[in-house]
Amino acid sequence: MRTSRKGSVEMPAFVRQLVKETEKRVSSFFKGGRGGAAEGEQPGEGEKEEVIPSPYLDRPVLDKLAEEGCARWGLTYALGSMQGWRANMEDYHNCVPQLGGELADWSFFAVFDGHAGNTVAQHCSQHLLGHILATGGLRPEDDADKVKGALTEGFLQTDKHLHGVARREGWERGGTTVVAALISPYNIYFANCGDSRAVLCRSGEVCFSTEDHKPYCPLEKERIESAGGSVSLQRINGSLAVSRALGDFSYKGAENRSVNEQMVSPEPEVCVVERSPADEFLVLACDGVWDTISNEELCAFIHNRLLVCTDLRDVCSQVIDLCLYKGSLDNISIILLCFPGAPQLSTEALHQEAELEDLLESKVAEIYDELCARGEDPDLLAVLTVLASTVIPGLPPGGGIQSKRNCIISAYYQQRETHNPTVPNSNQRMEGS
Repeated sequence: MRTSRKGSVEMPAFVRQLVKETEKRVSSFFKGGRGGAAEGEQPGEGEKEEVIPSPYLDRPVLDKLAEEGCARWGLTYALGSMQGWRANMEDYHNCVPQLGGELADWSFFAVFDGHAGNTVAQHCSQHLLGHILATGGLRPEDDADKVKGALTEGFLQTDKHLHGVARREGWERGGTTVVAALISPYNIYFANCGDSRAVLCRSGEVCFSTEDHKPYCPLEKERIESAGGSVSLQRINGSLAVSRALGDFSYKGAENRSVNEQMVSPEPEVCVVERSPADEFLVLACDGVWDTISNEELCAFIHNRLLVCTDLRDVCSQVIDLCLYKGSLDNISIILLCFPGAPQLSTEALHQEAELEDLLESKVAEIYDELCARGEDPDLLAVLTVLASTVIPGLPPGGGIQSKRNCIISAYYQQRETHNPTVPNSNQRMEGS
């Protein structure tokens, strides 16, 4: 029986090798001509590349970290993360589906997006929850004001503790954004510090999302300038692209100003949303996701994927691939939390997915044959270029043609095998040599 999993089935080794050889060209195609340039890169910066190592690789690191788990009250979750085009992996996470003791029905999840190194993100991922719990504000009676206060104080205490460690270890340049969700039996608490983001999907639509903390936001800009800084190139002093973060102590030295009044503030924005039976899923993700896809697009895409896939790790993997193929140049990390009201596997949706993959396979075959008839030797990029201009009904909402790229690549190499049966053997010998 056909299933929607076909597009993510592990490809043979020789196919993976061929994909790697064309990855850079194909990824450039899906980026829409961005050519690997960093967001916000200014003319003339190319001269610096001769002396400053590029933060980007020649080809992305595609290996993924995946985790999954559940809580006794019905929550299921999965994590997916990938280094991507970045020269280093600076994302960390924390997944605690059950806090234990009298808070056994509470859960905590967070994504940490480090910058200027990964040390601060790693440290905070290990200590933030402990500082929050140490405030004593989390109690079974779930007093919303006390919980919100505990989250804020936990962030501030983490930053204070981190400052002492940073002085000893020389971490002044490093920092991390944080987006966290604390789930009680009655409420969902969101704590955001930076430009990672949380989105709650309810009844198939975006119900709530956190706000990014960027230097050019009016209130953030006012604080930055009052602390003696400036905002240029949409960055603090033309350098740092976020206005709230843990760490970044070189931006927190203004005298006679509280920690919340520095150029970079460690204070999270804390919000509470009452839980509902209509809650479907919650996403926590770094800006490597949100740089390429909107809240509404991601909500629609995940909603659709849950109808055809029961493995939440696979859903996270598909989101990561989608963001990569849509041009994300950053590390990519996502935590997907599914509530009891999440979409369930649908026979009709599975049938539609199988029909879509059959259609894509036939389109790839038609394009391949047509190019061959012209006397050309079709490469993957040529096939993708023609396919991208073709109307394809039934593509996943929010995903588009990029979301079926793995299926398209697999279909392309099936055609290549059929037309050139000796190619796989030579690649197998190359891989084994």
